[in-house]
Amino acid sequence: MVLIETLYLFPKLDGKLLELLRSLTPEDWNRPTVARLWTVKDIAAHLLDGNLRNLSIARDGYMGDPPTDIESYADLVNYLNRLNAEWVKALKRLSPAVIIELLESSGQQYHEYLGSLDPAAQAIFSVGWAGEDVSPNWFHIAREYTEKWHHQQQIREAVGKPGIMNRELYHPFLQTFMMALPYTYRDVVAAPGTTVQVTITGAGGDDWFLVRDEHERWALSSSGNTQPAAHTTIDGAIAWKLFSKSWRRKEAEGYLKVEGDAALGGKVLEMVSVMA
Repeated sequence: MVLIETLYLFPKLDGKLLELLRSLTPEDWNRPTVARLWTVKDIAAHLLDGNLRNLSIARDGYMGDPPTDIESYADLVNYLNRLNAEWVKALKRLSPAVIIELLESSGQQYHEYLGSLDPAAQAIFSVGWAGEDVSPNWFHIAREYTEKWHHQQQIREAVGKPGIMNRELYHPFLQTFMMALPYTYRDVVAAPGTTVQVTITGAGGDDWFLVRDEHERWALSSSGNTQPAAHTTIDGAIAWKLFSKSWRRKEAEGYLKVEGDAALGGKVLEMVSVMA
């Protein structure tokens, strides 16, 4: 597993978020987003929850509302969805100014905490959407980076203010999301050496290769040693929506192309790199 460095990007990404939120009008805060039920203010509240909840649990060892009867991935997702909804509802009573102040202070503390961790040590939470029961801290940190990135991008799209879809900030996001590819293909049977190429276009894009090994497992590779059996190309402008489940496959069909084995290449479009 290739280590993906993201910790150094947190201050820049958080800084861009604060700058963005301070520029919003009262009308902007109430605009709908691609997150469907959530407004811009709701997403800002959710980002604050990410900082505070993780500081409380991971840094301070305080669970608060521990899960019960979690017997499946679906149970965990339902539990997290309930926590998210309760928080967003409660923060409707807070002003945008208060939310911004809390985001600034908690973001700095959360970055300091993450920086204190040994990147190779076991993380407090595994990255479930990649099929992992145990994950290293660097992967947990990268997952947290994708959360901050895609929710900020949801706000930016809603208010028409671009700013983070560049290679510096978007490529690490995509690189982390692609870690879910082997898990997405876990039940797909193919001959050893079969390769699937995934291309994301645009400034943050790249090529990823998924290869079936001799142990009947799929693994990411830096390059394809054989002609790919399938090649899926996705417009970088919408890739983040597709893999964060902000868009469904039907909405993305005009922004992608599958060449070769359609079933094999189309499996890429089922990848979800968030807890959903």
